[in-house]
Amino acid sequence: MRTHTLLALCAMIFAQQLILAQDHARREALQKDVDAIEEQVVAWRRDIHQHPELGNREVRTAALVADHLRALGMEVTTGVGYTGVVGVLKGGQPGPVVALRADMDGLPVLERTPVPFASEETAVYNGVETPVMHACGHDSHVAILMGTAKILADHRNELKGTVKFIFQPAEEGAPKGEEGGAELMMKEGVLKNPDVDVIFGLHINAQLEAGKITYRPGGMFAGVADLKITLKGTSSHGAEPWSSADPVVTAAQIITNLQTIVSRNVNITQNAAVVTIGSIHGGNRSNIIPETLEMLGTVRTLSESDEQLIFKRINQIVTKTAEANGVEAVVELPYSSHYPVTSNDPALTAKMLPSLELSAGAENVILVPAETGAEDFSFFANAVPGLYFYLGGMPKGMDPKASAPHHTPDFYLDESGFATGVNAMVNLVFDYMDHPQ
Repeated sequence: MRTHTLLALCAMIFAQQLILAQDHARREALQKDVDAIEEQVVAWRRDIHQHPELGNREVRTAALVADHLRALGMEVTTGVGYTGVVGVLKGGQPGPVVALRADMDGLPVLERTPVPFASEETAVYNGVETPVMHACGHDSHVAILMGTAKILADHRNELKGTVKFIFQPAEEGAPKGEEGGAELMMKEGVLKNPDVDVIFGLHINAQLEAGKITYRPGGMFAGVADLKITLKGTSSHGAEPWSSADPVVTAAQIITNLQTIVSRNVNITQNAAVVTIGSIHGGNRSNIIPETLEMLGTVRTLSESDEQLIFKRINQIVTKTAEANGVEAVVELPYSSHYPVTSNDPALTAKMLPSLELSAGAENVILVPAETGAEDFSFFANAVPGLYFYLGGMPKGMDPKASAPHHTPDFYLDESGFATGVNAMVNLVFDYMDHPQ
């Protein structure tokens, strides 16, 4: 009996060692592939950067992606959510369906970076011809996922499942009068046929050193809704304000009063929140009190309960302050867009953390607080367990305060961090498929 037990134990140890050896060999092969494709990923990024396209207009980018995925032997669907591209890669063995997502759209920003591949493109935005720039790094997201697709396709026989590549339009928002982004792709069934089990995504960060990754379980990015307030008063000569119901004074009071929501109503020891008025338009002359005034703003929250509280308080404050001034108020909230909180599934995050640490080095994978930026990846992660993380794109040793923010003309990325992104995506897919439960 002891002999049989000893033999069984030896067999088990041998099998484990064999699995470890095979895993090590595969890791080495994948790392070589990442190193080999890095130059091509950079080239793809520069090409896309030089030819940016606005949301729902990513025609050239989508064609580049679709041709690449077809050349890899994938089943490709185009025109998803206007210009989105979806590629399906079936592995050599049955298993879960893992989705990977990259967004493709640029922004109406005039580029000032001194790189030889700077954008000189223009496009019509809100009826006006305007410069266009990849000022948020979506070009890098596309290139990284294209590189990931190449490596996974080359190793398809080793995959224990299916990979669905989602190249998404209009993350920055659809043109006026159109739907777009992740929400529209969801409506069109992007996570169906085959049905996705989990989804992974990344966002480059120009204030994080290249080679590093940051993450957070639970709410990582805020939910966001835009806000429109219309005030209707009574016009008067500026010299006779007593004859008016002044929407300008009312607007000033409302803006001040709205700031008490975060400071007095939200429990900021639990979550941050933001209520910002970013635009105010009313009147056209110094001595005329206008009849109407419009304000636009944004609301950011990190929980559904906080969002409900803030929405309720905004409506109360606006309508009651206006009423006290004899002014009629109309509150539209959400006005034109509404993204949920981007929340990383805690169990999935814990499970995949070793994969991120393997990709960047444990010392370079950092837990961070939540932030009040927003991401429509949230629509995907609300439907299936998701993990979304930041990838460093700032030159090493640089002060983050000296690195140009996203959405600005001087936005710049250190391309040396792209390989870390490819490495992370490849490892996430293989590791999840090896141990899906």
